[in-house]
Amino acid sequence: MDVLTPKQRSRCMAAIKGKNTKPELLVRLLVRKLGYSYRLHPTALPGKPDIVLPNRKMVIFVHGCFWHSHRCRFGAVVPATNRRFWKNKRLGNVLRDRRNRRALRRNGWRVVTIWECWTRKPEQLVGRLEELLREN
Repeated sequence: MDVLTPKQRSRCMAAIKGKNTKPELLVRLLVRKLGYSYRLHPTALPGKPDIVLPNRKMVIFVHGCFWHSHRCRFGAVVPATNRRFWKNKRLGNVLRDRRNRRALRRNGWRVVTIWECWTRKPEQLVGRLEELLREN
């Protein structure tokens, strides 16, 4: 049973952002510090990637571990209430992500996913980003 009323739960869920999250802002800052320019959330690309580096033909998704079922302790959380809904919701996100990545790759884009848990240690994330951006 949920400890919040339906109205309270609705307000909480509506407050969850899909763009300009703290992890996304950190990744954008680091990409900019590494000297790359980018575009944000282009609607013309499948999945509206968080960051697009057109000159490198690369897109970066910054995914929340819970919402996209990452294989880390944050993504492994199973809600105590309404389990079936959350399982279907998260599975739908994973399947949609897979379709979007496939479509982008078919169109010649290099797809990179940065997980929210990686942003908890920015000093390590810088190295990962440098490596990923250098690979292309």
